[in-house]
Amino acid sequence: MKNYYPLFLDLNAQPAIVIGAGKIAARKIRSLLKAGARVIVIAPAAVAAIRRMKQVRWLARGYRNGDLRGARLVVAATDDLDVNRRVCAEAKRRHILANCAAPPDVGNFIVPSVVRRGVVSIAISTSGTKPEHAKALRKRLEKLLR
Repeated sequence: MKNYYPLFLDLNAQPAIVIGAGKIAARKIRSLLKAGARVIVIAPAAVAAIRRMKQVRWLARGYRNGDLRGARLVVAATDDLDVNRRVCAEAKRRHILANCAAPPDVGNFIVPSVVRRGVVSIAISTSGTKPEHAKALRKRLEKLLR
């Protein structure tokens, strides 16, 4: 298990590239948009939720080496583990923050479960090993902080 350094990152107006456009990608894109990132999605097809996102630029094609140039942050969220690995390898070569939906240990950061109440944000992590526990704790905290 890796030890992660917790941090909150300012992505306002920063380019974030998401490779993949399924349900998991949609969830990550919503979070990136809330942080003010300029999101570019690269995927041959996209779920309806992503197609409806007006503030997202969608390139309707597969990932190509070099696609990550200029990105501040990358998310690999495809069904193809080999593509996810290639995306994260390119990101690491370019010194770009990379989150990999699967397998999570391929990227160089993980996304915590977050509770937000006004200016208070609580991040919950299990170092990527038990996301269901982090989600359950987040739900309990949300109820407690209503």
